[in-house]
Amino acid sequence: MEFELPENMLCSKTHECVYKENDEYVIGITDFAVEQLGDIVFVELPEVGTEFSQGDIFGAIESVKAASEIYAPVSFKVKTINEEAIEKPELLNQNPYRDGWLIKAELTDPSELDTLMEYEDYKSEAN
Repeated sequence: MEFELPENMLCSKTHECVYKENDEYVIGITDFAVEQLGDIVFVELPEVGTEFSQGDIFGAIESVKAASEIYAPVSFKVKTINEEAIEKPELLNQNPYRDGWLIKAELTDPSELDTLMEYEDYKSEAN
């Protein structure tokens, strides 16, 4: 399935993504991760205000096929969580970027964005 990609989206090797939307950074998982997981049935996210360092586990996703931890692509503080994705995890399957985003965050070290890959590089490495 093809999704409209957010502008300037960067990806981690562990299949998370981050992109700027208005004045906020949005963190989620990539469409490749969604395809690999299959039908998503459960999403666990942290509380607003929690801080994470790059590489920390900040949540979990379960599908009918597997359970997977979600890693922080960059260091951040949680500003908003997508409550709707917790209530309706299938939103991630429908569109991981538009309705299936996970967290809106304040980056605590924006220079870490330089350690991430542009989507095209990520996609060729992921396949």
